[in-house]
Amino acid sequence: MTATTDILQDFHSTLRGLDASAVEILDDSRLARALYSSDASIYRVVPAAVAHPRSTDELCALVTAASHVGLPVTTRGAGTTCAGNAVGTGLIINTSAHLNRILSLDPESATAVVEPGVVQDWLQHAGAPHQLRFGPDPSTSTRCTIGGMIGNNACGPRALGYGRTGDNIVDLDLLTADGHVTTLRPGGLTTPFAERLGDLADANLATIRTEFATFSRQVSGYSMEWLLPERGRNLPAFIAGTEATLGIVTK
Repeated sequence: MTATTDILQDFHSTLRGLDASAVEILDDSRLARALYSSDASIYRVVPAAVAHPRSTDELCALVTAASHVGLPVTTRGAGTTCAGNAVGTGLIINTSAHLNRILSLDPESATAVVEPGVVQDWLQHAGAPHQLRFGPDPSTSTRCTIGGMIGNNACGPRALGYGRTGDNIVDLDLLTADGHVTTLRPGGLTTPFAERLGDLADANLATIRTEFATFSRQVSGYSMEWLLPERGRNLPAFIAGTEATLGIVTK
């Protein structure tokens, strides 16, 4: 029995204890693992299992169980990334299968509430009757998901006028490794997670102010400039581009 098999069995057992129904959404068949071993990049990494959560509760249970047994987690929308961001050796969580609803659209405030698996073009079509659009428009807009766009802070040619994905987020719900969901808003250093980020920024103010955000597409790594006090501690904008390494966007 391999170490991966041991971890996977422990994961199944832990998940069953948290949410028995969530076991139904797991697929560790050879076919599923092969299908999710590649994205739009040149890389191929075979995962241990694939999951298609049907609710935020199931997503929380998956992340909590994976964290408990040390199983790496990679979230995935359409897999359109060219840098290998949607492949991994552990658990692949596909949000596009079920967590793909436009929950609301308010023409007055020009805002929408969406789940991470919503395809960008769906949101564009929903906004069109109100003369609204989501500004960033990558070339993969017919299939890329809003969650994925937040993950890599997607742009596209219209981002020159409308801004990057991170510039267009009002607030977001973030699922962290401990299984809790917290709402992040600009200026809201009200949770231990947010406070630690604020402390990190305050301890490195000079470096962040002089070496981050020197050009608009400086998005490799963490966009620490959004944590500066003069930027309003914009946590939602900071999360854009972090590739789910700090948490998974649920809404």
